[in-house]
Amino acid sequence: MKTKPSPRHKSAVVSSVPKAAAPGGAWRPWLGFAIALVVVFLVYEPALNGPFVFDDQYLPVNMGVAGRPLTQWLIGVRPALMFTLWLNYRISGFDTFSYHAFNVFFHTINAFLLFWAVRRILGFASVGAKDLFALFAGALFLLHPVQTESVAYVSSRSENLSLLFFLAAFVLFLYRPGLTDEEQPPVSWPAAAGILALFGAAVATKEHTITLPALLLLTDLFWNRRGGILAGVRRNWRLYIPIAVGAAGGLAFVLRILSRADSAGFALKTVKWYEYFFTQWRAVFLYLRLYVLPVDLSLEYDFPLSRTPLDHGAAFGLAALLAMSAAALYYRKRFPVAAYGWFAFLLLLAPTSSIVPISDPVAERRLYLPIIGLLLISIEFLRRLNAGRAAMGLGLSGVLLAAGAGTYSRNFVWADRTALWEDTVAKTPTKARAQFQLGFAYFEAGRCQDAVRHFEIAAGLQPPDARLLVDWALAYDCLDQPDLALAKLNEAAKLERAVWVYANLGMIHAKQNQRDEAFAALKTAVEIDPNFDMTYVYLGHLHFMANDFRQAAAEYRRAVSLNPDNRMALDSLAKAEQNLKGH
Repeated sequence: MKTKPSPRHKSAVVSSVPKAAAPGGAWRPWLGFAIALVVVFLVYEPALNGPFVFDDQYLPVNMGVAGRPLTQWLIGVRPALMFTLWLNYRISGFDTFSYHAFNVFFHTINAFLLFWAVRRILGFASVGAKDLFALFAGALFLLHPVQTESVAYVSSRSENLSLLFFLAAFVLFLYRPGLTDEEQPPVSWPAAAGILALFGAAVATKEHTITLPALLLLTDLFWNRRGGILAGVRRNWRLYIPIAVGAAGGLAFVLRILSRADSAGFALKTVKWYEYFFTQWRAVFLYLRLYVLPVDLSLEYDFPLSRTPLDHGAAFGLAALLAMSAAALYYRKRFPVAAYGWFAFLLLLAPTSSIVPISDPVAERRLYLPIIGLLLISIEFLRRLNAGRAAMGLGLSGVLLAAGAGTYSRNFVWADRTALWEDTVAKTPTKARAQFQLGFAYFEAGRCQDAVRHFEIAAGLQPPDARLLVDWALAYDCLDQPDLALAKLNEAAKLERAVWVYANLGMIHAKQNQRDEAFAALKTAVEIDPNFDMTYVYLGHLHFMANDFRQAAAEYRRAVSLNPDNRMALDSLAKAEQNLKGH
């Protein structure tokens, strides 16, 4: 039998709000979506033209793939994600507006789907005013400040696009033909096929959505119990058997991704799986705090690892999690929506907060999917408040207004690369990566002395890698200090025999008219990677300086053939060809 809350626990708002009137037409949901889309575009407007930041530089558009055929974009993992980025490039090239606009659009669709999912779950629990509370959940998901990173950061497209497929599958499961709040028929073959297809698209977009089957099982165990606790699972065998059959393949796919990743997986050298697991006992409470009180948001958190269960009080975090889970299980009949929401939250957080190590112990974007469970917990307690209809509506509106204002303010930080890293360093000054990224932002802004200062700070916090040393060298080159620049590049060459190290060595030697050294460095760069376009740009510069315009043009053409969007190669080629005409 379906669990219903005792009448004495129903709030005044539930009894005072009438059931939603039947829709006057199919246009109403679309009008609501249009209004939501306008609102969220206004809230995210400050960052819509923001630059590519952080890991955006590793997107295909910034990795020399931009001008290549679509098939070159789709090679490898996450083809659906790469297809949307290809569309962005075809629409606006390197202008970031369409990239951000797509993220905002997908985010709005997710809020729309979330509304329908929450509405059905509240119907299962016989919650009055389910439309009001589902609308609040969708709107808070849309406007919550902690979502900013997942929307304003282009690379977080993987978060909101994967959730779109995830929620579409979940909504199809909840609204399959014949299913109502009271009647829950088995999943049909067509519905199962649709759910599985969407699930596959979600996992192929980002692997953390592999938790969907666990959420479907939780939903059946919690709400579909007519005939026994496992009755719903047995009735939906058309869905669960294919999932079980495909589980091995799906697990192999995820493990293959993790084996290749350099920032996550069991091969990660900076953190052991058990250390990461201990740390996540504490991390869950940071996520809870960010949901309830979204202040001091940061792109990077100074969250130390717990090397042992007692380190930084990790064991106390585990004890609290176990106590909260036991309470949710014990009070599941009295507070069904909250209990379901708590277990959903833990399930959806598990891929990033369990035993699979990730280089960053915490990140705001990891709350984008699990926040669904926290929204349900909030609704459980909101519906029990002794508040009238007008007071409840006013209170919920105030929460949404405050959330929207916080998100709008946060978007000004994401609108500027320098502002973003200044904000991050102000909050986490001891993080080497944040200091390095701020130095790089200053370098790109032409503030080379400031860049050098922050590269020095980063090197003092953590032994510098080749990438930091190369950027440090370029900052010295910007300050017209070639000897210091060459010293840093030679340090980098000792750490890593990389094409971009030797290409920059050749470039700086060339600027000092050290032709033999320049040719030697660029020859090494070609040997390491003959497909790095900037090597041929620098070779072209060497020949141009020697008035050998024909060979210079040939080198520039080679660079353009490798990267048709290389503006330096294109401009230099035009100059070389102009000089050829003059001769």
